[in-house]
Amino acid sequence: MKQEKFEYDTFFHVYNRGNNEENIFKEEKNYTYFLKLIKDHLLDVSEIYAYCLLKNHFHLVLRIKDKEDISEKYQDKIHLPFSNFFNAYSKAINKAYDRKGSLFQEHLKRNIIHDENYLKNLVLYVHLNPVKHKFCDDIREYKHSSFISYTSDKPSNLSREYVLELFGGKENFIFQHKESMIKYEGIINEIDNYDF
Repeated sequence: MKQEKFEYDTFFHVYNRGNNEENIFKEEKNYTYFLKLIKDHLLDVSEIYAYCLLKNHFHLVLRIKDKEDISEKYQDKIHLPFSNFFNAYSKAINKAYDRKGSLFQEHLKRNIIHDENYLKNLVLYVHLNPVKHKFCDDIREYKHSSFISYTSDKPSNLSREYVLELFGGKENFIFQHKESMIKYEGIINEIDNYDF
């Protein structure tokens, strides 16, 4: 399958898994470090709307910024922060756990999000991923996704306002997630039918 190319002012679903389905998060501090690297590398070129980090894979929902909003060093090289991010994480894991070789499976996977309905369903899908993979029964219990940040008033690096507006406010955001947990298989199946 041909990879989508990163484009300015475009929403993407970015995801990947561990090579040979190996865990990419081996202990608690790995999740924190991954999020720190997102802040250090990806916020220069993108706005983050949702994420979920599971033991052997991750999902990010983001928008590549407009060209004029990106520093000159990354203009015409918007792929570079992603490459730097994943290389930094892979090197740290390899060093910490005395491993060699590729941590991630092949190339970073990414799909363009073409409309707001798909974006909305994708945010639900990403937040429901821990339920899908049976890490928890309730997304409020899972601490390695952006769902908790959306229900909090604490400062965040997420672009929360856009997503909350998309859902019609925080109360409706929470309500739709609760409804989706009840009938999550429908949303999981709808997103799974897209060509990943």
